[in-house]
Amino acid sequence: MKKIYKFCILLIAHSSLLIACYAGNPDRQGEAGAYELILNPWARTIGVHMTNTAYVSGFEAMNINIAGLGRTKGIEAGLGYSKYLQGTDLGVSAIGYSQKMGNGAFGVSLIAMNFGKIPVTTTQAPEGTGSYYSPSFFNLALGYAHTFDEKVSVGVSVRLINESLADIAATGVTIDAGVQYYTGSTEFPDRFKFGVALRNVGAPMQYSGQGLAATVNVATVAQPYTIRVARNVAQFELPSQLLMGFAYDILPDKKYKLTLAGNYTSNAFSRDELGGALIFDLNSLFALRAGYRQEVGTSSSGINSVYTGLSAGVSVQV
Repeated sequence: MKKIYKFCILLIAHSSLLIACYAGNPDRQGEAGAYELILNPWARTIGVHMTNTAYVSGFEAMNINIAGLGRTKGIEAGLGYSKYLQGTDLGVSAIGYSQKMGNGAFGVSLIAMNFGKIPVTTTQAPEGTGSYYSPSFFNLALGYAHTFDEKVSVGVSVRLINESLADIAATGVTIDAGVQYYTGSTEFPDRFKFGVALRNVGAPMQYSGQGLAATVNVATVAQPYTIRVARNVAQFELPSQLLMGFAYDILPDKKYKLTLAGNYTSNAFSRDELGGALIFDLNSLFALRAGYRQEVGTSSSGINSVYTGLSAGVSVQV
């Protein structure tokens, strides 16, 4: 069994070199698309600034470390909604489901973005034509994770991505993979946790559709005429990430628990990020969380991403 553990961990570590070898390059910042893949709508995860790579479990693991799906207990289901960029009409809706299957678990996750109503403008009507449109951005993931002797969990998921308007669309597929390892003493068997995840690995996406066609005037000696010409647009990469995290129970009491967590995120198309969190849990009913996340290096513009700074959250589980 030890050989299986080593093989799984080495497999993820070897695959991560494909991302780590060029991750965190500020010169490539903004060159990727489909950034909705790194948005997370689940409150418990946001409360620790997504530093729970090592211990996340259930359907929430499908947006951080798919290996945590294997630690589902029975059946879990959830609905989530988050306001993104307060003051705008942007929102993120999510549905998650996971079910225990022997020593493993199966999960489904659907996430969609709501952009509200956007007025249609043209060169002839820059103030609006009176019509409105709303983009449709969603991704659907199917995943499976297996747990060996309640110590090592290994998981993989496939995610379908779709971004569309009325007459233009782009579709892509990504693969996530991850490992979680729990260890400790006989008295506290799961005191230390470690996790590695590789996310959003897939082929580039490209928009296509009638909306990209252009009308061209052709001048001839006999009679001028117009034709419709299809235009090709550039492909865009996906925001691949490598996440590595740990968690340690400072006070591993049966009634209350204080956990220290840390996380490092290596981004292929933006600066890397470091984060840490403290979680206080009382009888698995009440939890208080606080986290901090910061980008590595300095930005030439002095502007950090949305997911930086302090975070906090409170939850009651019944």
